[in-house]
Amino acid sequence: MLYSKHRQLIRWGIILMSFVIISLILWNTYMFFQEFKDEEAQKMNTWATAQIEFQKSALDEDINPVIDLIITSENSNPMFVVSSDGKLSVHNLEDDAITSEKDLADFISTFEKQNTPINLEYTDPTTKEKIDLGQLYYGDSEILNKLKYYPLALLLIIVLFGTVVYLFYSSNKSAAQNKLWTGMAKETAHQIGTPLSSLIGWAELLKIEQVNPEYIKEIEKDISRLQTITERFSKIGSVPTLEPCDIVAETQATYDYLKTRSSNLINFSLQAPSTPVYVQLNAQLYSWTLENLVKNAIDAMRGKGDLTVIVEAKEKTVKIKVIDIGKGLAKREFNTIFEPGYTSKKRGWGLGLSLAKRIIEDFHKGKIKVKHSEIGKGTTMQITLKSL
Repeated sequence: MLYSKHRQLIRWGIILMSFVIISLILWNTYMFFQEFKDEEAQKMNTWATAQIEFQKSALDEDINPVIDLIITSENSNPMFVVSSDGKLSVHNLEDDAITSEKDLADFISTFEKQNTPINLEYTDPTTKEKIDLGQLYYGDSEILNKLKYYPLALLLIIVLFGTVVYLFYSSNKSAAQNKLWTGMAKETAHQIGTPLSSLIGWAELLKIEQVNPEYIKEIEKDISRLQTITERFSKIGSVPTLEPCDIVAETQATYDYLKTRSSNLINFSLQAPSTPVYVQLNAQLYSWTLENLVKNAIDAMRGKGDLTVIVEAKEKTVKIKVIDIGKGLAKREFNTIFEPGYTSKKRGWGLGLSLAKRIIEDFHKGKIKVKHSEIGKGTTMQITLKSL
């Protein structure tokens, strides 16, 4: 049971480790993106310097082949130069990409968001006057634009992988639980069957011996109860049959049985509608679920206190609440108490609420949950079923 107790801690540990790994991957991607962007900025500054040197050269002067190579080889970043006299020089863009003032303004706005424009200016060595050649506007390269979406693609892959792993794990877990429940149910039904047949025979003998009929009547009630329990276990291994039943009457019958066989220190109370409320129900499995909730409530109160069962009929649903004034539950336990193997008792397999959840949610398509709980003040468990 050690794994069950620390399951939540292990899960959060795995989630935290996954978060750290994903964060490191995304951080490294971001740093690589920034380095690549800085390299592009340096390259564009080199191109701007070469452009300035080219503009400074006289018309009859031979152009430095290095400058010519830098200017003509740059073909990855879309860019344009707006000269000081308003002339436009476009590079790595379609010829008709900028055909109006609006197009120019849009490109300037877009490129300024991506990169800081570079001023093309130099100081005349003779006059010491600054010569303004214009401004260079440039955008990110196609590779850099694709790299922007890499973290999103990575996250999508991680989410899809996590979903597949979760579904695979849930499927295997569900299959293992079903196999365990089915095997236990069949074995329990088989084990109860033999002594039950013997008890029925002994009851008939007691009638012949003319034993007090009241004693025999009580014995027959318990025999009937054992038969019900046997049928419950036999139906867990297969899909049970549902039929229209009065949930008020079924709750009343289970309530009466448990009340007569519980300690006088438990103050039982039942609040239910005075008219029938019909739902699609397997009466024996519902009785088993209600019995589990009531017994858990009694255990939580350590065999002493007020226990209330409430049946509330809504327009399309009916809610059955079991309220105790026991030790209560912490919020982190609201879901874990329904997991197989989870138990706060020194003895027990921790299958009662797990089976209750299976009966209500898988077989009856309803809901079962901890409606409210507070440490030291008690717990309210709630079953919700669709009414007819």
